[in-house]
Amino acid sequence: MSVTRSAVNKEPVARGTSQLQAFVWEGTDKRGVKMKGEQDARNANLLRAELRKLGITPTVVKPKPKPLFGAAGKPVKPKDIAFFSRQMATMMKSGVPIVTSLEIIGSGHKNPRMAKLVGEIRADLEGGASLYEAISKHPVQFDELYRNLVRAGEGAGVLETVLETIADYQENLESLKGKIKKALFYPAMTVAVALLVSAILLVFVVPQFEEVFSSFGADLPVFTQMIVAASRFMVGWWWLILLVTIGAAVGFMAAFKRSPKLQHTMDRLILKMPVIGQIMHNSSIARFARTTAVTFKAGVPLVEALGIVAGATGNKVYEESVLHMRDDVAVGYPVNMAMKQVSVFPHMVVQMTAIGEEAGALDTMLFKVAEYFEQEVNNAVDALSSLIEPLIMVFIGVVVGGMVIGMYLPIFKLASIVG
Repeated sequence: MSVTRSAVNKEPVARGTSQLQAFVWEGTDKRGVKMKGEQDARNANLLRAELRKLGITPTVVKPKPKPLFGAAGKPVKPKDIAFFSRQMATMMKSGVPIVTSLEIIGSGHKNPRMAKLVGEIRADLEGGASLYEAISKHPVQFDELYRNLVRAGEGAGVLETVLETIADYQENLESLKGKIKKALFYPAMTVAVALLVSAILLVFVVPQFEEVFSSFGADLPVFTQMIVAASRFMVGWWWLILLVTIGAAVGFMAAFKRSPKLQHTMDRLILKMPVIGQIMHNSSIARFARTTAVTFKAGVPLVEALGIVAGATGNKVYEESVLHMRDDVAVGYPVNMAMKQVSVFPHMVVQMTAIGEEAGALDTMLFKVAEYFEQEVNNAVDALSSLIEPLIMVFIGVVVGGMVIGMYLPIFKLASIVG
Protein backbone atom coordinates (compact mmCIF):
# COMPACT_ATOMS: atom_id res chain seq x y z
CA MET A 1 0.00 0.00 0.00
CA SER A 2 1.28 3.48 -0.81
CA VAL A 3 0.09 6.92 0.04
CA THR A 4 0.60 10.26 -1.55
CA ARG A 5 2.02 13.34 0.13
CA SER A 6 -1.45 14.41 1.07
CA ALA A 7 -1.54 11.49 3.51
CA VAL A 8 0.84 13.50 5.61
CA ASN A 9 -0.83 16.84 5.22
CA LYS A 10 0.81 18.81 7.94
CA GLU A 11 4.42 19.55 8.53
CA PRO A 12 5.97 20.45 11.84
CA VAL A 13 6.25 24.17 12.32
CA ALA A 14 9.89 24.78 13.16
CA ARG A 15 11.18 28.27 13.63
CA GLY A 16 14.46 29.19 12.11
CA THR A 17 16.18 29.88 8.88
CA SER A 18 16.74 26.30 7.62
CA GLN A 19 15.11 25.47 4.32
CA LEU A 20 12.70 22.67 3.63
CA GLN A 21 14.08 19.53 2.02
CA ALA A 22 12.28 16.78 0.13
CA PHE A 23 12.38 13.33 1.79
CA VAL A 24 11.08 9.89 0.83
CA TRP A 25 9.94 7.61 3.60
CA GLU A 26 8.75 4.07 4.24
CA GLY A 27 7.04 2.69 7.30
CA THR A 28 4.21 0.60 8.73
CA ASP A 29 0.94 1.67 10.28
CA LYS A 30 -0.69 0.24 13.42
CA ARG A 31 -2.04 -2.71 11.41
CA GLY A 32 1.41 -3.57 10.12
CA VAL A 33 0.58 -2.42 6.58
CA LYS A 34 3.57 -1.05 4.68
CA MET A 35 3.29 2.55 3.56
CA LYS A 36 5.50 4.99 1.70
CA GLY A 37 5.40 8.55 0.48
CA GLU A 38 7.18 11.87 -0.01
CA GLN A 39 7.25 14.81 2.35
CA ASP A 40 9.03 18.15 2.74
CA ALA A 41 10.62 18.72 6.12
CA ARG A 42 13.44 20.68 7.70
CA ASN A 43 15.27 17.50 8.66
CA ALA A 44 14.77 13.74 8.91
CA ASN A 45 14.23 13.69 12.70
CA LEU A 46 11.33 16.14 12.54
CA LEU A 47 9.74 14.10 9.77
CA ARG A 48 10.08 10.87 11.83
CA ALA A 49 8.39 12.59 14.77
CA GLU A 50 5.53 13.80 12.57
CA LEU A 51 5.04 10.33 11.10
CA ARG A 52 4.85 8.79 14.58
CA LYS A 53 2.17 11.31 15.54
CA LEU A 54 0.14 10.01 12.60
CA GLY A 55 0.52 6.41 13.79
CA ILE A 56 3.18 5.44 11.26
CA THR A 57 6.38 3.74 12.39
CA PRO A 58 9.08 4.95 9.98
CA THR A 59 11.62 2.40 8.77
CA VAL A 60 13.32 4.51 6.09
CA VAL A 61 13.59 8.30 5.93
CA LYS A 62 16.08 9.67 3.44
CA PRO A 63 16.50 12.71 1.19
CA LYS A 64 14.74 12.36 -2.12
CA PRO A 65 17.32 11.52 -4.80
CA LYS A 66 17.68 14.04 -7.60
CA PRO A 67 17.18 12.84 -11.18
CA LEU A 68 20.25 12.75 -13.42
CA PHE A 69 18.65 15.00 -16.00
CA GLY A 70 16.50 18.05 -15.39
CA ALA A 71 17.08 17.99 -11.66
CA ALA A 72 16.72 21.74 -11.36
CA GLY A 73 13.53 21.87 -13.39
CA LYS A 74 12.47 24.60 -15.77
CA PRO A 75 13.13 28.24 -14.86
CA VAL A 76 10.26 30.03 -13.16
CA LYS A 77 8.54 32.09 -15.86
CA PRO A 78 6.13 35.03 -15.58
CA LYS A 79 3.30 32.69 -16.57
CA ASP A 80 4.08 30.55 -13.50
CA ILE A 81 3.90 33.62 -11.26
CA ALA A 82 0.61 34.70 -12.89
CA PHE A 83 -0.88 31.23 -12.29
CA PHE A 84 0.46 31.28 -8.72
CA SER A 85 -1.26 34.63 -8.12
CA ARG A 86 -4.55 33.35 -9.51
CA GLN A 87 -4.42 30.22 -7.34
CA MET A 88 -3.61 32.24 -4.22
CA ALA A 89 -6.42 34.71 -4.89
CA THR A 90 -8.96 31.96 -5.54
CA MET A 91 -8.11 29.94 -2.43
CA MET A 92 -7.88 32.92 -0.11
CA LYS A 93 -11.25 34.23 -1.34
CA SER A 94 -12.63 30.76 -0.56
CA GLY A 95 -11.43 31.11 3.03
CA VAL A 96 -8.35 28.87 2.81
CA PRO A 97 -5.56 30.16 5.13
CA ILE A 98 -2.57 31.57 3.30
CA VAL A 99 -0.08 28.98 4.61
CA THR A 100 -2.41 26.12 3.65
CA SER A 101 -2.87 27.72 0.22
CA LEU A 102 0.89 27.79 -0.28
CA GLU A 103 1.17 24.16 0.85
CA ILE A 104 -1.46 23.06 -1.68
CA ILE A 105 0.12 25.06 -4.51
CA GLY A 106 3.66 23.88 -3.75
CA SER A 107 2.77 20.22 -3.44
CA GLY A 108 0.82 20.25 -6.70
CA HIS A 109 3.37 22.03 -8.88
CA LYS A 110 5.26 19.94 -11.44
CA ASN A 111 8.17 22.36 -11.79
CA PRO A 112 10.69 21.63 -8.98
CA ARG A 113 11.97 25.20 -9.01
CA MET A 114 8.51 26.68 -8.61
CA ALA A 115 7.64 24.13 -5.92
CA LYS A 116 10.85 25.04 -4.06
CA LEU A 117 10.07 28.75 -4.39
CA VAL A 118 6.57 28.29 -2.94
CA GLY A 119 7.99 26.09 -0.17
CA GLU A 120 10.49 28.77 0.84
CA ILE A 121 7.78 31.43 0.92
CA ARG A 122 5.61 29.17 3.09
CA ALA A 123 8.51 28.49 5.45
CA ASP A 124 9.09 32.23 5.89
CA LEU A 125 5.40 32.79 6.62
CA GLU A 126 5.46 29.99 9.20
CA GLY A 127 8.43 31.74 10.77
CA GLY A 128 6.38 34.91 11.27
CA ALA A 129 7.21 36.91 8.15
CA SER A 130 4.58 38.74 6.10
CA LEU A 131 3.94 37.75 2.48
CA TYR A 132 5.65 40.95 1.36
CA GLU A 133 8.76 40.09 3.38
CA ALA A 134 8.74 36.51 2.08
CA ILE A 135 8.50 37.39 -1.61
CA SER A 136 11.03 40.21 -1.23
CA LYS A 137 13.68 37.50 -0.84
CA HIS A 138 12.97 36.51 -4.46
CA PRO A 139 13.23 39.78 -6.44
CA VAL A 140 13.88 37.99 -9.73
CA GLN A 141 10.53 36.18 -9.67
CA PHE A 142 8.57 38.94 -7.89
CA ASP A 143 9.44 42.34 -9.32
CA GLU A 144 9.11 45.68 -7.57
CA LEU A 145 5.58 46.19 -8.86
CA TYR A 146 4.39 42.85 -7.51
CA ARG A 147 6.04 43.40 -4.13
CA ASN A 148 4.61 46.89 -3.69
CA LEU A 149 1.11 45.75 -4.60
CA VAL A 150 1.30 42.94 -2.06
CA ARG A 151 2.59 45.35 0.60
CA ALA A 152 -0.31 47.73 -0.13
CA GLY A 153 -2.81 44.86 0.00
CA GLU A 154 -1.51 43.59 3.32
CA GLY A 155 -1.52 47.08 4.79
CA ALA A 156 -5.14 47.65 3.75
CA GLY A 157 -6.30 44.15 4.77
CA VAL A 158 -7.43 43.30 1.23
CA LEU A 159 -4.65 40.95 0.19
CA GLU A 160 -6.91 38.45 -1.59
CA THR A 161 -8.48 41.27 -3.67
CA VAL A 162 -5.05 42.64 -4.57
CA LEU A 163 -3.82 39.17 -5.53
CA GLU A 164 -6.82 38.78 -7.83
CA THR A 165 -6.02 42.18 -9.37
CA ILE A 166 -2.39 41.13 -9.82
CA ALA A 167 -3.49 37.88 -11.47
CA ASP A 168 -5.74 39.78 -13.91
CA TYR A 169 -2.93 42.22 -14.63
CA GLN A 170 -0.31 39.54 -15.24
CA GLU A 171 -2.60 37.47 -17.46
CA ASN A 172 -3.40 40.54 -19.57
CA LEU A 173 0.26 41.47 -19.72
CA GLU A 174 1.34 37.97 -20.79
CA SER A 175 -1.37 37.96 -23.45
CA LEU A 176 -0.10 41.30 -24.73
CA LYS A 177 3.50 40.05 -24.76
CA GLY A 178 2.35 37.01 -26.71
CA LYS A 179 0.79 39.25 -29.34
CA ILE A 180 3.99 41.27 -29.69
CA LYS A 181 6.12 38.13 -29.98
CA LYS A 182 3.74 36.81 -32.62
CA ALA A 183 4.12 40.03 -34.60
CA LEU A 184 7.94 39.87 -34.49
CA PHE A 185 8.65 36.13 -34.52
CA TYR A 186 7.04 35.17 -37.83
CA PRO A 187 8.90 37.61 -40.10
CA ALA A 188 12.18 37.13 -38.21
CA MET A 189 12.01 33.35 -38.59
CA THR A 190 11.08 33.62 -42.26
CA VAL A 191 14.04 35.89 -42.97
CA ALA A 192 16.34 33.53 -41.01
CA VAL A 193 15.12 30.51 -42.99
CA ALA A 194 15.56 32.37 -46.30
CA LEU A 195 19.14 33.29 -45.36
CA LEU A 196 19.85 29.71 -44.27
CA VAL A 197 18.53 28.32 -47.56
CA SER A 198 20.62 30.85 -49.47
CA ALA A 199 23.74 29.83 -47.54
CA ILE A 200 23.09 26.15 -48.30
CA LEU A 201 22.68 26.94 -51.99
CA LEU A 202 25.89 28.96 -52.05
CA VAL A 203 27.95 26.31 -50.23
CA PHE A 204 26.60 23.07 -51.72
CA VAL A 205 24.65 23.76 -54.91
CA VAL A 206 26.43 26.61 -56.70
CA PRO A 207 29.85 24.84 -56.73
CA GLN A 208 28.22 21.97 -58.68
CA PHE A 209 26.93 24.42 -61.26
CA GLU A 210 30.32 26.14 -61.41
CA GLU A 211 31.94 22.88 -62.56
CA VAL A 212 29.40 22.65 -65.36
CA PHE A 213 29.90 26.31 -66.32
CA SER A 214 33.68 25.88 -66.58
CA SER A 215 33.15 23.43 -69.48
CA PHE A 216 31.25 26.04 -71.51
CA GLY A 217 34.35 27.99 -72.36
CA ALA A 218 32.38 31.23 -72.53
CA ASP A 219 31.99 34.28 -70.35
CA LEU A 220 29.28 33.96 -67.73
CA PRO A 221 26.60 36.63 -67.24
CA VAL A 222 27.53 39.30 -64.70
CA PHE A 223 24.76 38.23 -62.30
CA THR A 224 25.97 34.62 -62.42
CA GLN A 225 29.57 35.74 -61.84
CA MET A 226 28.44 37.61 -58.71
CA ILE A 227 26.72 34.50 -57.35
CA VAL A 228 29.74 32.30 -58.12
CA ALA A 229 32.05 34.80 -56.39
CA ALA A 230 29.76 34.83 -53.33
CA SER A 231 29.79 31.02 -53.36
CA ARG A 232 33.59 30.86 -53.47
CA PHE A 233 33.79 33.30 -50.56
CA MET A 234 31.27 31.28 -48.54
CA VAL A 235 33.05 27.97 -49.21
CA GLY A 236 36.47 29.39 -48.37
CA TRP A 237 35.53 31.56 -45.41
CA TRP A 238 32.37 30.03 -43.97
CA TRP A 239 34.03 29.54 -40.60
CA LEU A 240 35.04 33.21 -40.44
CA ILE A 241 31.52 34.34 -41.39
CA LEU A 242 30.06 32.07 -38.70
CA LEU A 243 32.48 33.34 -36.04
CA VAL A 244 31.90 36.99 -36.97
CA THR A 245 28.11 36.52 -36.97
CA ILE A 246 28.08 34.78 -33.59
CA GLY A 247 30.62 37.23 -32.13
CA ALA A 248 28.65 40.23 -33.38
CA ALA A 249 25.39 38.83 -31.96
CA VAL A 250 26.93 38.02 -28.57
CA GLY A 251 28.78 41.34 -28.44
CA PHE A 252 25.67 43.30 -29.32
CA MET A 253 23.58 41.50 -26.69
CA ALA A 254 26.24 42.10 -24.02
CA ALA A 255 26.52 45.78 -24.95
CA PHE A 256 22.73 46.10 -25.08
CA LYS A 257 22.34 44.76 -21.54
CA ARG A 258 25.04 47.04 -20.12
CA SER A 259 24.37 50.25 -22.02
CA PRO A 260 21.17 52.21 -21.22
CA LYS A 261 22.07 54.60 -24.04
CA LEU A 262 22.12 51.75 -26.58
CA GLN A 263 18.82 50.42 -25.21
CA HIS A 264 17.27 53.87 -25.57
CA THR A 265 18.59 54.21 -29.14
CA MET A 266 17.29 50.79 -30.19
CA ASP A 267 13.89 51.34 -28.58
CA ARG A 268 13.59 54.72 -30.29
CA LEU A 269 14.46 53.15 -33.65
CA ILE A 270 11.88 50.40 -33.11
CA LEU A 271 9.21 53.00 -32.38
CA LYS A 272 10.01 54.71 -35.71
CA MET A 273 9.67 51.51 -37.76
CA PRO A 274 6.60 51.30 -40.02
CA VAL A 275 3.75 49.12 -38.68
CA ILE A 276 5.92 47.48 -35.98
CA GLY A 277 6.62 50.88 -34.44
CA GLN A 278 2.92 51.65 -34.02
CA ILE A 279 2.34 48.26 -32.42
CA MET A 280 5.13 48.95 -29.92
CA HIS A 281 3.71 52.43 -29.21
CA ASN A 282 0.26 50.97 -28.49
CA SER A 283 1.76 48.18 -26.40
CA SER A 284 3.75 50.58 -24.20
CA ILE A 285 0.70 52.82 -23.68
CA ALA A 286 -1.45 49.81 -22.79
CA ARG A 287 1.12 48.53 -20.30
CA PHE A 288 1.54 51.99 -18.76
CA ALA A 289 -2.22 52.49 -18.40
CA ARG A 290 -2.97 49.06 -16.95
CA THR A 291 0.00 49.05 -14.56
CA THR A 292 -0.76 52.56 -13.29
CA ALA A 293 -4.42 51.66 -12.82
CA VAL A 294 -3.56 48.50 -10.89
CA THR A 295 -1.09 50.22 -8.56
CA PHE A 296 -3.35 53.23 -7.98
CA LYS A 297 -6.35 50.99 -7.31
CA ALA A 298 -4.31 48.99 -4.78
CA GLY A 299 -3.64 52.16 -2.80
CA VAL A 300 -0.04 52.84 -3.80
CA PRO A 301 0.62 56.63 -3.75
CA LEU A 302 0.61 58.08 -7.28
CA VAL A 303 4.20 59.36 -7.27
CA GLU A 304 5.49 56.02 -6.00
CA ALA A 305 3.24 54.20 -8.49
CA LEU A 306 4.70 56.12 -11.44
CA GLY A 307 8.21 55.22 -10.30
CA ILE A 308 7.23 51.54 -10.26
CA VAL A 309 5.31 51.74 -13.54
CA ALA A 310 8.20 53.22 -15.53
CA GLY A 311 10.05 49.93 -15.82
CA ALA A 312 6.88 48.04 -16.77
CA THR A 313 6.30 49.94 -20.03
CA GLY A 314 8.71 47.68 -21.91
CA ASN A 315 10.41 50.55 -23.76
CA LYS A 316 13.23 52.85 -22.62
CA VAL A 317 11.70 55.90 -24.33
CA TYR A 318 8.45 55.46 -22.41
CA GLU A 319 10.33 54.54 -19.23
CA GLU A 320 12.24 57.82 -19.25
CA SER A 321 9.05 59.71 -20.09
CA VAL A 322 7.16 58.19 -17.15
CA LEU A 323 10.04 58.99 -14.79
CA HIS A 324 9.88 62.59 -16.02
CA MET A 325 6.12 62.53 -15.34
CA ARG A 326 6.78 61.26 -11.83
CA ASP A 327 9.05 64.24 -11.14
CA ASP A 328 6.40 66.65 -12.43
CA VAL A 329 3.61 65.02 -10.40
CA ALA A 330 5.83 65.11 -7.30
CA VAL A 331 5.93 68.93 -7.46
CA GLY A 332 2.18 69.26 -7.89
CA TYR A 333 1.36 68.87 -11.59
CA PRO A 334 -1.75 66.86 -12.52
CA VAL A 335 -1.00 63.60 -14.34
CA ASN A 336 -2.56 64.81 -17.61
CA MET A 337 -0.39 67.95 -17.56
CA ALA A 338 2.71 65.84 -16.94
CA MET A 339 1.67 63.64 -19.89
CA LYS A 340 1.54 66.66 -22.20
CA GLN A 341 5.10 67.62 -21.29
CA VAL A 342 6.67 64.32 -22.38
CA SER A 343 4.92 64.25 -25.79
CA VAL A 344 4.73 60.48 -26.21
CA PHE A 345 1.08 59.94 -25.30
CA PRO A 346 -1.72 60.53 -27.85
CA HIS A 347 -4.18 63.34 -27.23
CA MET A 348 -6.94 60.82 -26.48
CA VAL A 349 -4.95 59.33 -23.60
CA VAL A 350 -4.23 62.77 -22.14
CA GLN A 351 -7.89 63.78 -22.35
CA MET A 352 -9.19 60.53 -20.80
CA THR A 353 -6.66 60.88 -17.99
CA ALA A 354 -7.82 64.46 -17.37
CA ILE A 355 -11.46 63.30 -17.23
CA GLY A 356 -10.52 60.51 -14.82
CA GLU A 357 -8.68 62.93 -12.52
CA GLU A 358 -11.55 65.41 -12.50
CA ALA A 359 -14.08 62.65 -11.75
CA GLY A 360 -11.91 61.03 -9.07
CA ALA A 361 -11.85 57.80 -11.07
CA LEU A 362 -8.35 57.79 -12.53
CA ASP A 363 -7.91 54.01 -12.19
CA THR A 364 -11.22 53.28 -13.94
CA MET A 365 -10.38 55.57 -16.86
CA LEU A 366 -6.87 54.12 -17.20
CA PHE A 367 -8.32 50.60 -17.30
CA LYS A 368 -10.46 51.74 -20.24
CA VAL A 369 -7.40 53.23 -21.94
CA ALA A 370 -5.54 49.93 -21.45
CA GLU A 371 -8.41 47.89 -22.91
CA TYR A 372 -8.62 50.18 -25.94
CA PHE A 373 -4.92 50.04 -26.77
CA GLU A 374 -4.70 46.30 -26.09
CA GLN A 375 -7.45 45.86 -28.66
CA GLU A 376 -5.51 48.12 -31.01
CA VAL A 377 -2.49 45.84 -30.61
CA ASN A 378 -4.64 42.78 -31.33
CA ASN A 379 -6.05 44.38 -34.49
CA ALA A 380 -2.63 45.58 -35.65
CA VAL A 381 -1.06 42.14 -35.17
CA ASP A 382 -3.87 40.48 -37.13
CA ALA A 383 -3.50 43.07 -39.89
CA LEU A 384 0.28 42.66 -39.90
CA SER A 385 -0.05 38.89 -40.28
CA SER A 386 -2.22 39.27 -43.38
CA LEU A 387 0.00 42.04 -44.76
CA ILE A 388 3.33 40.40 -44.16
CA GLU A 389 2.61 37.04 -45.80
CA PRO A 390 2.75 38.38 -49.39
CA LEU A 391 5.78 40.51 -48.49
CA ILE A 392 7.56 37.45 -47.17
CA MET A 393 6.73 35.51 -50.33
CA VAL A 394 8.23 38.35 -52.38
CA PHE A 395 11.34 38.40 -50.19
CA ILE A 396 11.88 34.65 -50.51
CA GLY A 397 11.20 34.84 -54.23
CA VAL A 398 13.76 37.61 -54.71
CA VAL A 399 16.50 36.00 -52.58
CA VAL A 400 16.13 32.32 -53.37
CA GLY A 401 14.50 32.66 -56.77
CA GLY A 402 17.10 35.22 -57.84
CA MET A 403 19.90 32.75 -57.06
CA VAL A 404 18.19 29.98 -59.01
CA ILE A 405 17.68 32.26 -62.02
CA GLY A 406 21.32 33.36 -61.80
CA MET A 407 22.43 29.73 -62.02
CA TYR A 408 20.27 29.03 -65.06
CA LEU A 409 21.17 32.20 -67.01
CA PRO A 410 24.27 30.61 -68.61
CA ILE A 411 22.14 27.64 -69.69
CA PHE A 412 19.58 29.96 -71.25
CA LYS A 413 22.39 31.91 -72.97
CA LEU A 414 23.97 28.71 -74.33
CA ALA A 415 20.60 27.50 -75.59
CA SER A 416 20.06 30.77 -77.47
CA ILE A 417 23.51 30.55 -79.06
CA VAL A 418 22.98 26.92 -80.14
CA GLY A 419 19.51 27.83 -81.43
